[in-house]
Amino acid sequence: MKPKIKTCIEGLDEHMTGGIPQGHVVLISGMPGTMKSTVAYSILFNNAKKENKKGLYISLEQGRDSLVEHMAGLGMVNSEVDTQINIVDMAYLRLNMDEEASEQQSWMDIFKMYAENMKQNMDYEILIIDSLPVLELLGKMDQRREDLFYFFGWLRELGVTTFIVAEATNDATRVNEEDFLADGIIRLTKERKGYDITRQIVIDKMRGTKHNTGYFTLLHDGKDFQLTRVIGE
Repeated sequence: MKPKIKTCIEGLDEHMTGGIPQGHVVLISGMPGTMKSTVAYSILFNNAKKENKKGLYISLEQGRDSLVEHMAGLGMVNSEVDTQINIVDMAYLRLNMDEEASEQQSWMDIFKMYAENMKQNMDYEILIIDSLPVLELLGKMDQRREDLFYFFGWLRELGVTTFIVAEATNDATRVNEEDFLADGIIRLTKERKGYDITRQIVIDKMRGTKHNTGYFTLLHDGKDFQLTRVIGE
């Protein structure tokens, strides 16, 4: 059996017989407001802090300072793991790169260059990509299924475990190309009950390990995520 990468979310790893098989490409999918980026960063942060695993977070839209400040407000202070985690701010590069230089090299090539160079320099084990829709736009994926197939293959060749933040739609019956190509899918949903919002999580797919397919309520106590049975059952 492959070694496992823990999500470090209380109650979740137990439903995947210990975690996610190392080397997987996993989608963290959900509608806006389901805390997709926070869950992804939490996996990176807690693996650095508790498991001493190095990680890389590539942000394609949100600035580094904004991301660090937002996560600190949720109990994940960057200074606690700054020797283990590197954040690449592609949004800053997009705003400040010379137009002529950016025309000479595709953004997908730039993305891959940073990921490969950081792999050589810090030998990270976990990669977060935030987010897939922005990457598709920058990478000009005209042949979406084929382009994603080769991109996911390149990610596996990096020899890391990758989590990709992906956007879901209101259509529960729709299946996207990335759903077939990914090794795992963790879906997040939310439901408004009166003035409160309840978030739920489900392991929709996870190759190479037995996993629970039921829905669980995802709670955040201001610092950590926890799972409980769906509220109302």
